Amino acid sequence: MISLRLTRVGKKKSPLYRLIAVPKEKDPWGKNLEILGTLNPRTKERTLKIDRIKHWLSVGAMPSGTVHNLLVSEGLLEGKKVSVTHLSKKRRGKMEAKTKTEVKTD
Repeated sequence: MISLRLTRVGKKKSPLYRLIAVPKEKDPWGKNLEILGTLNPRTKERTLKIDRIKHWLSVGAMPSGTVHNLLVSEGLLEGKKVSVTHLSKKRRGKMEAKTKTEVKTD
């Protein structure tokens, strides 16, 4: 399966990301199938090859969570943005315990 992902190419403390098409099981820092655009989070500059992104989506490529949210905000995908924050079971348990104690004290 092909995945649309971001890979970091900027120098230290100056991030720059590339949007790439790569097989899901391959390393995103290795060889990729195609570079589909760039994203500079500091200046909010985005350069996307919209026609190629649409091609890969039509072929069945699955975007990562962050890329999905980027494509929704650009208007290339329909629907809601997805949550990309992952909490460990340990952290989730601590947060639930904290909310339970807050509810009991109120």
